[in-house]
Amino acid sequence: MSALTAWRNLRKQLNGWTIMTVAGALAALAPSLYILLGLLREPNENWAHIQQYVLLDSALQSLWLVLGAGTCSVLLGVTLAWLVAAYDFPFRRFFHFAFVLPLAIPPYIAAYTYSSMLSYTGSVQSFLRNQLGVTANQAYFDIMSMKGAIFIFTCCLFPYVYLIVKTMLERQSAAFIENARLLGRGPLSIFFTIALPVSQTAIAGGASLVVFEVLNDYGVAKHFGIPTFTTAIFKTWFGMYDVDSALRLSSLLMCAVVGVFVIERFMSRKKAFHTAGSSLRPLARRKLSGLSACAAAGLGVIVFACSFAIPVMQLIVWATWTYREVLNAKFAGLLGNTLLIAAVSITLLMVLAVIIANVSRFSKRSILTIGLTKLIATGYSIPGAVLSISVLALFISLDGRFSGLYERLGLGANKLVLSMSLVMLVFAYVIRFLSVGFNAVEAGFNKVGNRYSEASRALGHGMTRTFFRVDLPMIKGAVLTGFILTFMEIVKELPLTLLLRPFNFETLAAKVYQYASDEQIHQASVPSLFIIAIGLASVCFYYWLGERKET
Repeated sequence: MSALTAWRNLRKQLNGWTIMTVAGALAALAPSLYILLGLLREPNENWAHIQQYVLLDSALQSLWLVLGAGTCSVLLGVTLAWLVAAYDFPFRRFFHFAFVLPLAIPPYIAAYTYSSMLSYTGSVQSFLRNQLGVTANQAYFDIMSMKGAIFIFTCCLFPYVYLIVKTMLERQSAAFIENARLLGRGPLSIFFTIALPVSQTAIAGGASLVVFEVLNDYGVAKHFGIPTFTTAIFKTWFGMYDVDSALRLSSLLMCAVVGVFVIERFMSRKKAFHTAGSSLRPLARRKLSGLSACAAAGLGVIVFACSFAIPVMQLIVWATWTYREVLNAKFAGLLGNTLLIAAVSITLLMVLAVIIANVSRFSKRSILTIGLTKLIATGYSIPGAVLSISVLALFISLDGRFSGLYERLGLGANKLVLSMSLVMLVFAYVIRFLSVGFNAVEAGFNKVGNRYSEASRALGHGMTRTFFRVDLPMIKGAVLTGFILTFMEIVKELPLTLLLRPFNFETLAAKVYQYASDEQIHQASVPSLFIIAIGLASVCFYYWLGERKET
């Protein structure tokens, strides 16, 4: 291709939509580049101490936590997905929805609740002593350990694996499984030789989400005293006031995350299965009876109780003790701050997601488009602690560059304007959750296709007019889905909020962390229930939207 042809193609694609797409992608890329450049900087005198006493232990503890939580979440999620998708048993329709509900509980709230319940003065041991006269060994109730953290993460994160694998089994494995049944294969044989291989892509996708969430966590590891990479970044930053070493730790964690992301994409591409026909039929479920039905229902009851019912019931009991003390005008301010920052962030995020998705669908073979979508997809995989330190360093750098402007405006030459404002927190939310909104909108565009837009363009309507008159009415459900998913994520996000919120700006998540840090677990129950209620409403609405699409 000649330079002239390339220039003509570039001019043809260059319009307001493309410029905004490139600007948004570059903004999303800037923090990641800043972090990776940290590896090229000269380490300071603290780095030798961190290497000797912090780095190896943090890496090993993070690795054990990721392996433990990832393995347990996959085992539980795949088992439940197989039961719900392939069999009919008592309360199956209830569990079909109920296994999604733990997504509404942030892991740090589950950790605070279980650790308090199982403590010596907690409800479990108090009941055993006072009602049954049993004084149990404390070791049996020690949840504040690596095993306890794996239990908490498994309870809260297995729905990621369950949802993706169940959808895969119900919609795309029916032909394989039913043919195996006709050939006389037994349930175990079908599960290990058909269901598991067919679901490898879905399992890898769900497991990668679990890994990203575990690496992003700060609340569980801090509360349980587990020295992970994220807690090491916090300690280096706030304990040693060493931003350079915190950036270097973030760079190493970023490399690990990128490695996980590349492995997941490689497995998804190599292990994809396709059905022969163009139409997909749902998997016919087999009815369980007798002991098999009781065992399936019993497993469902235990999982639902541990992952959702017990912690929520305990929080409700504590809330009845403390709501008069907590619910006041200050709490209304917390709720208002949470909803305001979420609404502003999601509006900006969804506008950017729609613009990028609209540009990328018309040029799927463009290297630029492929690169942009890959960059956006990595945003959710960056841990909150890593993203927050990169965004903070970036905004402090911008404040330095704008010092002349600040001085002319009478704010002072060394004033920190951007890095002490809500703009920085909103920017971080947009970068981290842009991929969530983008994936929802992209799925909507894929479903409606391009033929209506192309017909509108052929009639002489421009890209903007076509979008508002043709595309937007058809993808409004997908936009609403992206809005709901990002709303739930932003409301319960902890590391970004803790590190980047301006002074005296509190949200529900930050208040829960503050109560828990001050050993006021009972007071933390009220804001925790508000976060869970918002997450529960989002999950229910998302589930309702999915049911409407299927009918």
